[in-house]
Amino acid sequence: MITNLAHVCFRVSDLERSLHFYCDLLGLEPAFEFRNAEGQRFGQYVHLGGRNFIELFDAQLGAPAEGQSYGHICLEVKDIEGTARALRERGVEVTEIKLGRDQSYQAWLSDPDGNRIELHDYTPQSWQAPWLR
Repeated sequence: MITNLAHVCFRVSDLERSLHFYCDLLGLEPAFEFRNAEGQRFGQYVHLGGRNFIELFDAQLGAPAEGQSYGHICLEVKDIEGTARALRERGVEVTEIKLGRDQSYQAWLSDPDGNRIELHDYTPQSWQAPWLR
């Protein structure tokens, strides 16, 4: 029934600033946008690759559901060292890379609204490996 992560939605304080972060700094591709009847953009899909997206909406549309427990989004990368280095060169603060308990390499960063983002590089020993296809 469920086959993939379709998207993660963030309500952001400044849509342009968030698009700059996700598209210009992280290098993701803007997909389609949402506009109201007056033609103002209030949301944007950002393509992660494959069938995966991040959905950004202007926070003025409303707050997250009460009691919502969002933790972080995890983005799979190839060559975590090269990815972290490239992001740092673009001015993104990225933690040191470490091998996680699940035997996958990880590093962390945050978007302009403080949403935590984990970078994840699988190894042959990663606990997730049996499910990766």
